[in-house]
Amino acid sequence: MLNLDPAEVREAVVRAMREDVGDGDVTTLACIPAEARSVARLNAREPLTLAGLDLAVAAFEWAGGNLEISRMARDGDRLTPGTTVLEVTGSSRSILVAERVALNFVQRLSGVATATRQYVDRVEGTTTQILDTRKTTPGWRTFEKYAVACGGGTNHRLGLWDMVLIKDNHLAALAGEAPNAIAAAVARARRLYPALRVEVEADTLEQVGQAVDAGADTILLDNMSLADLRKAVALVAGRAKTEASGGVRLDTVRAIADTGVDFISVGALTHSARSVDLGLDFA
Repeated sequence: MLNLDPAEVREAVVRAMREDVGDGDVTTLACIPAEARSVARLNAREPLTLAGLDLAVAAFEWAGGNLEISRMARDGDRLTPGTTVLEVTGSSRSILVAERVALNFVQRLSGVATATRQYVDRVEGTTTQILDTRKTTPGWRTFEKYAVACGGGTNHRLGLWDMVLIKDNHLAALAGEAPNAIAAAVARARRLYPALRVEVEADTLEQVGQAVDAGADTILLDNMSLADLRKAVALVAGRAKTEASGGVRLDTVRAIADTGVDFISVGALTHSARSVDLGLDFA
């Protein structure tokens, strides 16, 4: 499972708090006495899978006021409505200052984890793993991929640097290469980056065969019908891993898994997940 770097967490939280607070929380400063103290609880208001708690804690820590912060749950936990995730005791001003940023992080990341868990549950009983993609919020990739892992998904490549993924536009740029664009691309990738895995996107069964012959580690079966997915899996016959991709939905993912593919990549885990409902309630 992808682990969060504490330094990256602090950096993101500091940036978010400075963005929100600016020169000061004028409402809280005007209305709440400096000596006021409160107990506040972060509660789940719907069924969800938790992610991003470290960022919420860091937001409250940034606010100061010697807050006492108690964790009542862990990232990856499945929660029911009413479950308390976090309890914060201390300066009312500090709690109010950090409230929105803490919620923004944990609601968004728990939304990704919850969506992922729904997809993972749908393919339970098969050998297929659910993958994320690079369709992430700019600057939040590590956090969103961490949330995918909290939901039981598997992280694909983190960026352009850690795996070779030869896609349709790469192949279009190599049109006319002998013996074919896929063979040429894989050979070049192996020479320059021998330690990295090589994946090839295939739109047709002919390309699947070319990718297998070229020695690709994984073949991405892009927008193929269920019938063609089954044919592709039979054609590959275990000589490479297979990944189905393109327009995958919660109501179609099980049928795709039943074709025998090793992986299904789902961009919606990160680009379309809604923020779940958690709230900070003062006792």
